[in-house]
Formats: sequence, C-alpha cells, structure tokens
Amino acid sequence: MKSTLHLKFVFLYIIFGFLMIFTAATLGKQLLLNQLKADSSQSLYREANLAASNYLPSYFTENLSSWDVHFQLNAMRIYLDSSLWFVGADGTLITASNLENTSAPEIIVEFDPAEIGGNQHVEGDYHGYFQEEVITVMAPVIQGFHTKGYLLIHQPVTILETRCSRMMLPFYITLGVIFILSLIFLIGFQYFVYRPLRLITEAATQYASGNLDYEIPVYTQDEMGYLSASLNYMSSQLNDMEDYQKKIVANVSHDFRSPLTSIKGYVEAMTDGTIPPKLHEKYLNIILFETERLADLTKDLLTLNEFDTKELMLDKTRFDIQEMIKKTAASFEGACTEKRVSIELLFLPEPAYVLADSRKIQQVLYNLIDNAVKFSEIESSVKAEVTQKGGKIFVSVKDAGIGISKKEINKIWERFYKSDASRGKDKKGTGLGLSIVKEAILAHDEHINVISTEGVGTEFIFSLARAE
Repeated sequence: MKSTLHLKFVFLYIIFGFLMIFTAATLGKQLLLNQLKADSSQSLYREANLAASNYLPSYFTENLSSWDVHFQLNAMRIYLDSSLWFVGADGTLITASNLENTSAPEIIVEFDPAEIGGNQHVEGDYHGYFQEEVITVMAPVIQGFHTKGYLLIHQPVTILETRCSRMMLPFYITLGVIFILSLIFLIGFQYFVYRPLRLITEAATQYASGNLDYEIPVYTQDEMGYLSASLNYMSSQLNDMEDYQKKIVANVSHDFRSPLTSIKGYVEAMTDGTIPPKLHEKYLNIILFETERLADLTKDLLTLNEFDTKELMLDKTRFDIQEMIKKTAASFEGACTEKRVSIELLFLPEPAYVLADSRKIQQVLYNLIDNAVKFSEIESSVKAEVTQKGGKIFVSVKDAGIGISKKEINKIWERFYKSDASRGKDKKGTGLGLSIVKEAILAHDEHINVISTEGVGTEFIFSLARAE
C-alpha cells in the first residue's frame, strides 16, 4: 500500500511553510511599512505645525534671527532624523538643516503649497531634490493672518525601512518557532494518528482477504486505541462465529444423518425382506421414533432461527405464571409416572401475574421441566417454585438428578451441546432446549441463572416483569 496520505501531509506542510514565509516577507512587511509611514507622517505633521504656529512666526516680526531659526531647525533635525527647510511663500529658501549627503535649493522650482492636499504628506524625491525616496510634510507659517512662509520636513523612507526590518526580526523568530512547533505537531500526527490509521487500514485489508486472525498492534488509550480494540474484538467474534457456524453445520448434519440413515436402512431391510413381516411393527416404531427426533430438531432449529433474525416481536400479555406452571407440569404426568418422579409446586398465596409472551414462556417452562424430569433419579422429586421480589417474579425449577460439572456449566447454553453425563439418558434430545430457553428469556430483557452440584441436582432460576 502506498503511503499517499503521509506524502500528502508532508507536501502540504512544505507548502504551508513556504506560504507562511512568503506572506510574512511580502505582505506582512509591506503592511508594517505602510503603517510606519502613516504614523511617521502624522508625527512629522504635528511637529511641523507646532514649530510653524508657535516658533517660526517670530522670524517675520524680527524677534528671531535666521541664525536662531537655523539653530532650532538643527535641534529638530537631530530629534526627527529628517531634513527641514524653512522657505518663503514663493519657495525661496530662508534657512535649512539637512541630513548628511543632502542639500537644499536656493529656491524650490514650481513650488506649490497645495500639492500635498489633504493627505498631510507626499512620497517621492520631492521634485528631484533627493536621491532617495522621502516623506514630505508641509506646514504654513502664518503671521498677521497672512501666510509668510512654509516649513517642510523631509524624512528618508530608508529610515522607516530600517526600523521596519528591526521590528520584523522578532516576528521572523516567532514565525520560525511556530514552524518548528508545527513540525513537532506533524511528527506527533505521524506517530499518534497516521501510523495507527495505517495499521487499521492494513487490518481492514487482511479482514477483507479472509485473515481474521490478524491483530492490530495499537494499544493506546485514545480513540485510535478504542477503534483498534473494537476491530480486534470484531475479528475474534467473526472468527468465533465462523468456527461456530462450521460446528453448527457439522452438528446439524450429524443429527440429521443418523436418523435418516436408520430410517433408510430399516425401510430397505423391510422392502427387500431382510426384516420379516412379523417384525415390521417393531422397526416401524423405531422409524417413528427417529422421525419424531427429526421433527423436534426441525422445530427447535426454526425456533432458534426466529430468535436469530433479531426481528422477534413478542406478544406480551398479562397472565398468571403459576397457572401456566400448573398446566405445563400436568402434561408430564405420563413421564413422571414411568420414573416415579413427583413434581412439587410451591406457589404464592395470591396469583402471580406477569407481563410476557405466554407462548415463549410456556416453551421455557416445558424445556426446563422436561430436562428436570429427564435427568431426575427414580423416585425423586422436581420442585417448581414462584417467588416475588420488588417488581420481579422469580421462577425456579429444581431437580435431584445427576447435576452438571463445573467445567461444563458454562457450555450448557451452547447449541447442540450435550454433556457426557447426559448422553446416556437424553436419547431424544437435540441439544437445543437450553439455547431456546436462554434466547427467550433474553428477548424479554430478563436473566436466567443455573446452580448445579454433581450428584445432588440442578436448579434454574429466571425472572419476569410483574404485571399490575
């Protein structure tokens, strides 16, 4: 399998890093420089207005000499890191204080005070007087309600660019840290997400090819670990189900083949005269017995199939469970008489009404009492007891028979299972009776338990919802 997802994430990470650096170096730097230009122009404009309104008008009243103005402009040049020109109303230079490698003209050609307009500043080389781009602001010097001159401040853009570069350096460092952190995130994604996901994908491929023994080696305590554990459990269940289906087919085939072989053999023997006519009745009874076994097996398989469809609709009604136990026990009179087994009924003084599917519960009672009578010792007793606790009715069927060993007690609910001790007594059983019992009780969202001791007996107890 190609690691296309991994390569896609690496490719996207490289693209992300390139775009991050490119955006920071172009858009980010340009936005910061534009903001610095705007802030600087506002600051220069305020300084120019303060000087033009509070200090420079005194020059035109002869209270200040040009040397005094020049001295003040020099101080402002150092403070503002800019060139300052003080010109007359027609653009003639009065005095100036220039940065290194710059000079002021005697008169500004085509001087137009309105060229700045409402923008407060202009950018460029200012009529070609500078060899680099500068920001120029202009403030009028008013004396006696007349504009006598102008103060121009020129700040090189390179100063702002240098300041911008210094300000961008921490940003680049932060960007590098973010890039490293994102790399750590990508490595973490590779280890915690991509690698488990690749193993899970491999497991899905193995399951699709029929290899249900494949186990996903992901054991983290997170969603990936939970998904892996769920898939491992699913594969084991499917594997067990496959083995179980093979076992079911083998058991069904065996249980059908034996009676059919007997029936076929006896019929052929009677047909070809191997069995004389005077013995036909004996072997017809055997054939009838085997036929009944096949009928019981088919009936039980259909019943279990009804539970397996998961579409079982219970017809719940209100009925007296004690009356149903009494009628069911009466149907075993013949079997009890033959083995000299008695059935004791221990009932509540009042009727015990339950809410359940009467047909399914009658089948449960029949199977439990049938097993109890079948495995009881001669001249023993079977007890059927009804008790009540809270909102539940509990039914107990207890025999004094051979019991069930500890190693087999958890297997009795399996389909077609017969313990070694029961095979000699359960000639007609299909091994499906207790499976039907458990499925019926679980369909009612109730519980059934078994208590057994070898040589003492077995007790089955199940619960039903009490009906008001």
